[in-house]
Amino acid sequence: MRTTQAQHRSSWGLAALGAFLVSSSSALAAGIGQPVPWQMDRQVAVTENARDIHSFEHGMHWLSFGISLFVLGLILYCVFRFSEKANPTPSKTTHNTMIEVAWTIVPVLILVAVAIPSFRLLRTQLSDPKADVLVKVIGHAWYWSYEYPAVENGGGFAFDANLDEDKQPKLLGTDNDMVVPVNKIVKIQVTAADVMHSWAMPSFGFKIDAVPGRLNQFWFKAEREGTYHGQCSELCGARHAYMPITVQVVSEEAYAKWLAEGKTKFARIDDPAKFADAR
Repeated sequence: MRTTQAQHRSSWGLAALGAFLVSSSSALAAGIGQPVPWQMDRQVAVTENARDIHSFEHGMHWLSFGISLFVLGLILYCVFRFSEKANPTPSKTTHNTMIEVAWTIVPVLILVAVAIPSFRLLRTQLSDPKADVLVKVIGHAWYWSYEYPAVENGGGFAFDANLDEDKQPKLLGTDNDMVVPVNKIVKIQVTAADVMHSWAMPSFGFKIDAVPGRLNQFWFKAEREGTYHGQCSELCGARHAYMPITVQVVSEEAYAKWLAEGKTKFARIDDPAKFADAR
């Protein structure tokens, strides 16, 4: 009888452990377009640049882990090999040419190995492909505004995006969302009207400063439809934590419809904003 009860308790214990591990792994998993409770990884990448960043970061983690194990092994070797008990007569050696050469050359080789994918990633970020869509982003204290130039399908309007506290996820929703088409190269021209801000979108793998009097530019190509959230990541004042960014990635047809409806939904720009030349 006791054996049967023990087996039942063991089965329940294993089931509970399994459920805990499953719930923990799902809780620690990355979110799609937004953070999730207890998230330990970055948000799911929806651009090539974001995937490259994730791959580079994971590679650096494994490299750091390997170096840490190697250093730990050296420390343990020295502790046991050169202890007073194992080595009662200590060596008086002060220099070892081979070791000194090795600990100079090996770190250099590691840095070169790290630099190669790092420069490749920078080249992708700083490349200047031809833009399919151009949007101007202006940071204000404390909200964002977006300007779309006039094109064949519509455009020629601007709107503000303020925090909407009734939307979910909490403090990440806006009353007006930035809308872009899927699988199209979108160029963002970023500036600020008052103080420094920073336009950051984790799922896209980009973060760029918005500086008054200066126009910064970057690009992305979202490969998955959905709603993606970010925030200002530059400490810009009292309501810095209330400057969310919401981007809707939609189909080309939905984007063309939204662009045409924007002329009536948003006030026209009487004096259209000037956009920097973008190839």
